[in-house]
Amino acid sequence: MTEDKKNEKSESNAENGKIDWENLKISPDIISLVPYEAAKQYKFVPLEKDGHVLRLGVVDDENIEVQNALQFLAEKNQLSVEIIKISEKDFKNALEAYTSPTFTITKALESITAQEKFETEPAEGETEGKEKGEAVMRDAPVAKIVEVILRNAIEGSASDVHIEPLEDSVRVRYRLDGILHNSLALPKKIGPAIVSRIKILSNLKIDERRKPQDGRFRIIEKGKQIDLRVSSFPVSMGEKVVMRVLDKEKGLLDLEDLGVMGRNYEVIKEGIFEPYGMILITGPTGSGKSTTLYAILKIMNKEGVNIVTLEDPVEYALEGINQSQVKPEIGYTFATGLRSILRQDPDIIMVGEIRDKETAELAVHAALTGHIVLSTLHTNDSIGAIPRMIDMGVEPFLIASSLRVVVAQRLVRKICEFCEEEVRVTETIKRTIEKNLAQIPEEQKKDLDLSRGIKIHRGKGCPKCGGLGTKGRIGIFEVFSVNDEVVNLMGEKVEEEALRKVVKNQGMIKMKQDGILKVLKGITTLEEIERATEEESLEID
Repeated sequence: MTEDKKNEKSESNAENGKIDWENLKISPDIISLVPYEAAKQYKFVPLEKDGHVLRLGVVDDENIEVQNALQFLAEKNQLSVEIIKISEKDFKNALEAYTSPTFTITKALESITAQEKFETEPAEGETEGKEKGEAVMRDAPVAKIVEVILRNAIEGSASDVHIEPLEDSVRVRYRLDGILHNSLALPKKIGPAIVSRIKILSNLKIDERRKPQDGRFRIIEKGKQIDLRVSSFPVSMGEKVVMRVLDKEKGLLDLEDLGVMGRNYEVIKEGIFEPYGMILITGPTGSGKSTTLYAILKIMNKEGVNIVTLEDPVEYALEGINQSQVKPEIGYTFATGLRSILRQDPDIIMVGEIRDKETAELAVHAALTGHIVLSTLHTNDSIGAIPRMIDMGVEPFLIASSLRVVVAQRLVRKICEFCEEEVRVTETIKRTIEKNLAQIPEEQKKDLDLSRGIKIHRGKGCPKCGGLGTKGRIGIFEVFSVNDEVVNLMGEKVEEEALRKVVKNQGMIKMKQDGILKVLKGITTLEEIERATEEESLEID
C-alpha cells in the first residue's frame, strides 16, 4: 500500500521465464506500451522492459493472430519482443496492473492535461468548449481518481484516508492498523477538484471552504456495502479531507475476535446478563472502545429487548437497534438524549461517551432503575474509572450500586502470519516476561506451552503485509467486576491502592500482562505491548 514499498524495484522479475508473481510490479510506463483492449483480446501483457527488449507474458504464442499483433507492437514501439509463456491464471493476475492505482491515476492525469490543452486552443465555440472541459475535469478523470483512492483504501483494509494539500502537491495517506502511511502524491492543481468531488458525494456545500463540514456517503465495492464518514477541514494550504472507512463486515466483530479471552470474557459475559447495571469501556481515543461496545450489543441484540443508543456519530447501522446521533449544535447532547431515551421504554441503553456530570448522573440513575447501560470513559486503566466518575460529581455510593463491570483496553498490531519468525530472547526480556507471568493466576496460563522455554516472534516483512511485518490489530484488556469487596471500599474517599489489591484478588490481570500472554501465543510483539502500555523500553536482539 505505501509508496516506498510499491516503488521498490526488484531484479528482473521475468528473467529466463521465471516470474515472481508475488513481487511483480508492472510500472505504468510499461503498461502503457500495450493498450488494454489489445492485451485482453490477444491475451498478452507487458511484464518488463530491459533497454530495447520488451518482455511479454503470452498465453498462446503459437496463434498466428497473436504473432501478427506482437510483430505490429514491436515495429510500432521500435522494440524487440521477448515472449514468455504464461498460464491463463497468471495472465489474469498480470492484467490487474491496468487497474492499479498508479496506472489509473496516471491515465486520469494525462486526460486532465490533454483537456487543459484543449481549453487553451482558440477555436469557434470557445465558451462551449470551456464548459465541456470543466465537465470532463469534474465528472470523468477526477471522479476516476477519487474512485481509485477509495478502492485502494478498501482493498488495503485502511481505516482512514487523509487527503492533504501541501505547498506544491496533494498528499494521500492511509491509516493501516493505526499507523499513517504515505501512498500517493498528486498535482496541487487537482486538489480542489478532488475535494469538490468528495463534497458532492457527501452532500456537503461545495462553495463553503472557510469552516469544517461533516457528511457521509455509501459505495458498493465488489458486492460489499461500504460507508464513508467524511470530514472537511480548512488548513493554510487549502482544504483537508479525512474519510473514515466503515466496513460493516469488518467492524462488527465478536468479543473473541477482538482478543477478549479467558477470565476477561467470562466477567464481561456475566456482567451483560445482569438484570440492570452499568458497564464501562475505558481507554484513549482510537483504542477500539466503540468496536467493543458494538460486539457487546451484538450479543445482547435479541428479539425481546428494546435497545436504544446515543452515538456521536453513528458508525455502523445495526439491524434491530434504535440508533440516534447527537447534535450538540442544536442542543441535542448525550444528556438531553438520555432524558428522552428513558421515555422510550428501553431495556438496554448505550451512551457513546460520558463527558460531564449531567450525563454521568443520568446514566447512573438509569442503571439503578432497571436498565443495562453501556458507555465509555477516557481513563488510563479500569480502576481509574471510579475516581473519574467521582471527580465528575457522582456520589460514591451511587457508583457502587450501579457499576457492574469496567473494561480498559488498547489496540496492538498483530504479527503477519505469512512472515512470522522466532526472535532470540535476551536475559532482559526473559526476566521481564517471567516477572509478569508470576503475577498471572495459574488458571489463565494453562493454555500456554512453555515446555521448550520462552519463545517470542515477530514478522520480518513480506508482500502480504507490505513489508511491515504486521497485519491487522487485536485488543489487550483488563477487566474488573464490582463485587461486594469493591462496594465495601466505596466510602466517602476511595483509595485506588486498596481497590487494586481487591481486584488483584479477583484474578484480574493488567493490560500489559494480557499483552504478554498474547506475545507468548505468537499473536503480537513485545514492541507493540511496550508502545500500547507506555512501559519502559525493552531490549530485543
